[in-house]
Amino acid sequence: MNIEVNAIFQIAGIGIIIAMIHTVLKQMGKEDFAHWVTVIGFVVVLFMVIRMLDGLLQEIKTIFLFQ
Repeated sequence: MNIEVNAIFQIAGIGIIIAMIHTVLKQMGKEDFAHWVTVIGFVVVLFMVIRMLDGLLQEIKTIFLFQ
């Protein structure tokens, strides 16, 4: 249970930081960099979610003995 809550806070923290960086870069007139920062943040979160899903699927495989 602790790992899931920690992961949710990590994803939320990354989202807040990316949103702040995106806003600052956009205000400075660097929209291209702002969009790249957003895409990179999305990819990082996507890899975190994929890793968590892999762990979930491995757990399901061990429960149902499909090794």
